[in-house]
Amino acid sequence: MESFIWASGARENCSTAAVAAAAASSLCGYGLLLNGLSLIPIWHYLLGLLIGSVGFLYNYLDFHLLEDLRSGFRGSTAELTYNPGSEIYSGVASKCRVIHGRYLTTLWLSCPHIQTIFLNFFGRPPSVSYKRQIFHAPDGGTIALDWLMSSDVSGGAFRAESSISRGDTAPIVVVVPGLTSDSALPYLKHLAFNTAKRGWNVVVSNHRGLGGVSVTSDVFYNAGWTEDIRVVLHYLHEEYPKAPLFTVGTSVGANILVKYLGEDGENVPIAGAVAIGCPWDLLIIDRFIKRRLVQKIYDRALSIGLRDFAQLHQPHFSRLANWDGIKKSRSIRDFDSYATCLVGKFETVDTYYRKCSSSSYIGNVSVPLLCISALDDPVCTTEAIPWDECRANKNIVLVTTKHGGHMAFFEGLTASSLWWVRAANEFLHVLHSSPYMHVQKKIKNTGLHPTLDTSIDQGPYVNVADGMVAAAGNEHTRDTLEENESSKLPEDLHKDNNEIVPDAEKDGMQITETKPDMSRENIDH
Repeated sequence: MESFIWASGARENCSTAAVAAAAASSLCGYGLLLNGLSLIPIWHYLLGLLIGSVGFLYNYLDFHLLEDLRSGFRGSTAELTYNPGSEIYSGVASKCRVIHGRYLTTLWLSCPHIQTIFLNFFGRPPSVSYKRQIFHAPDGGTIALDWLMSSDVSGGAFRAESSISRGDTAPIVVVVPGLTSDSALPYLKHLAFNTAKRGWNVVVSNHRGLGGVSVTSDVFYNAGWTEDIRVVLHYLHEEYPKAPLFTVGTSVGANILVKYLGEDGENVPIAGAVAIGCPWDLLIIDRFIKRRLVQKIYDRALSIGLRDFAQLHQPHFSRLANWDGIKKSRSIRDFDSYATCLVGKFETVDTYYRKCSSSSYIGNVSVPLLCISALDDPVCTTEAIPWDECRANKNIVLVTTKHGGHMAFFEGLTASSLWWVRAANEFLHVLHSSPYMHVQKKIKNTGLHPTLDTSIDQGPYVNVADGMVAAAGNEHTRDTLEENESSKLPEDLHKDNNEIVPDAEKDGMQITETKPDMSRENIDH
């Protein structure tokens, strides 16, 4: 019995000893591991941390340099979505080499965020000098129309004596800018210059309160405000009846353009259109832009631009909106809640987004329309693209590229050109030479009688971001129609009645005074 107890105790002691030995061995192993790690130079750890951080950022920021390398830097083909029975595709888009070719991003801009930022801060735009025409909407609102004639850039040089006559047959491209954008933005200069070099005339229809003009009515533009582009196009069609009108909308301007086309259907005076980087569904964009940190940065940056815009026109916003709320806005939605909804009389922000989303109007578009979007657009998500609606409409051709960022699409080693500009120009030129240009079926008597003013503005100017100028005051004078009752509309508006204002150049723009004689007989149809 004693021997049994002794044997049992011995086994227990052995087990305890084994456990202790195993524990000691484990501790010894960890100690050896720590000792081994301590022998590795600290710069190896820093290098590993750097590699890990680069890998994380490469994926988080959607870099695609390695993807381009694997493809042999050949780029990727664009995806085209269209109705199988579309004559616009078979007769026009199918003949466009650019959209059927391959798009390769500039190598050192192989990231949608870098592309987008580079476009807005640098952009490498060509040198252009616009001629300005002040246009007054029926409600008293002021719109700056910035013209670039084909003769301005012939031979690559600007010529101040260029003009356009009433009987001119050269096509006119009307450009609708994006949110808080005006004609001074690099991507619009790229578009205007390259379009004018092809022999067409270009006019940028700046939004109210932008482009250096004061707000002269209680109406502000928003993402769904189509009345301005409607009256501008109506005016241009009446003023230059022999010149085909084409329209290009960019970003929010694309949303406004598509919405306008859907609202008026066949009854539009334009022959064709292009929409670049359209947000399509504002409600989806609102959700998307809050999803990740990088999108929230865009949201914050755009809200700053909106606050700066409101600051320029504080007297109006203080009276019509919630000024304290505007100053505290940290997102686009905040600004829309405190400003856009109150000024535009929308019940809620979501109501505004739903009513102003162009995706609801696609089915009624009756004009040949090319839409271009990048699948890696960091602002306008692909979730908002109405693929089925575009496919159902025989007038629409949707082109999506794998890369491009928001409104960027830089190409070439030096990033001196934008792919979408080439694609848009080619489409419009092929359309112009085809039998598929849209012809307005019905002329509607809108009762809208815009007038031209004799000066850019009567208020003082202050400098703001992006080299723009904006009037701090709201003083303004207008010539009455009664004073011109017996006069006739001049044959050559820009040649005979424009005078260059001395020392009025700002950011490459040549501001002009338009002094037409306009009779009620000629403008009241």
